[in-house]
Amino acid sequence: MKKVGVAILGLGVVGGGTYRILTEKREFYRETQGVDLVVESVLELDRERALALGVPQEKIASNIAEVVYNPDVNIVVEVIGGVEAAREYVLTALNAGKTVVTSNKELISKYSHELERAARRQNAGLYYEASCVGGVPVIRTLLDGVQSNCITSMMGIINGTTNYILTRMAREGLGYEEALAEAQALGFAEADPTADVEGYDSAYKLSILASLAFHTKVPVAKVFREGMTNVSAEDIRDGEALGYVLKMLAIGKRTGNHVEVRVHPAFLKKDHPLASVNDSFNAVHLTGDSVGDIMLYGRGAGALPTGSAIVSDIIYAATHGENKYSTFKNTAAADKDISFVSDFKSAYYLRFSVSDETGVLSRIASVFGKHNISIFEITQRAKQPGSMTLVIVTHETHELAVRSAVAKINAMDFARAESILRVAN
Repeated sequence: MKKVGVAILGLGVVGGGTYRILTEKREFYRETQGVDLVVESVLELDRERALALGVPQEKIASNIAEVVYNPDVNIVVEVIGGVEAAREYVLTALNAGKTVVTSNKELISKYSHELERAARRQNAGLYYEASCVGGVPVIRTLLDGVQSNCITSMMGIINGTTNYILTRMAREGLGYEEALAEAQALGFAEADPTADVEGYDSAYKLSILASLAFHTKVPVAKVFREGMTNVSAEDIRDGEALGYVLKMLAIGKRTGNHVEVRVHPAFLKKDHPLASVNDSFNAVHLTGDSVGDIMLYGRGAGALPTGSAIVSDIIYAATHGENKYSTFKNTAAADKDISFVSDFKSAYYLRFSVSDETGVLSRIASVFGKHNISIFEITQRAKQPGSMTLVIVTHETHELAVRSAVAKINAMDFARAESILRVAN
């Protein structure tokens, strides 16, 4: 039976989960996959942590050289996080001819071109299923499941922290800050939640997924990104009354040589498959030209779900003799023939505070008309003496038209936009 030696860089939450899966299920993989996966080395500065997990003392390395120049190590798993140290370690492993498996979405989104070049040069593998959507096998699906299709669009909830926060706001009527504090107390959100709530985490993942789905490099700098920190409980209540659910979405579309990639909060109709994805769960909805619609759903983070994706890559690498690389020209910049859409089209939800006086609605409608914005529905309610809350949902229109119209209305003395959110199809 083929024996494959594995090294793990970092025994934090994900690294510890990976070690546990590999050691506890070794016999299962021998029986079902025909391969003997043996953890030959770990690089962990906290030796007590490694020993507590059951790592033999002689297998605890003190530096990266001990790992990559160990002849018994075939596959190196990087789960230390961050960018610079991880980049150095991964390049060192690849240049030594070791196949690398990583869960590092920021590293892959920013430097996959550099890492893949090193991997090709040494005929080593580079696998990163765990970098996107935790235990949900979306990358394997794109590479080995729907490759007969041209993927025309994808839409997903690919960050568990933001989904948990929005779920709590919707279910319990919590404000954003209160829901965030709860997520932090439960360990769903970091002490500094910026990467999640401002959409950076989702943008890294969308950069990776869109590149694979659309067979062209989608640099993370091309992803339109808007955070969710200004979302209010009032918006969620208004959306609920109109038949919508608010989610933090990652959206990608390709039409010919035009690619659209964006991350932002958006309303979905309650009957959309993604609308029922709650708490820390993730899901990705794909549309292919032959297969139609597919949705993948599961846990987007955690020791065992993410460890599951890592071990899946390890098994794939161990049981396939030929390494697979990108199906597109993987460079730092996008292909010069690709145009990225900035003035994308969407429907919009807008909440205004307006003066309670005759003619306000007609004046707003006039501004919208001059910007070719068509109104789909309107609701209004008393706010306080002399003012009203006006909620407008538009038909599909252009992003720049909405921004321009809102700026025009805000310059007047009778109305002020308090919230602008997109409504996804």
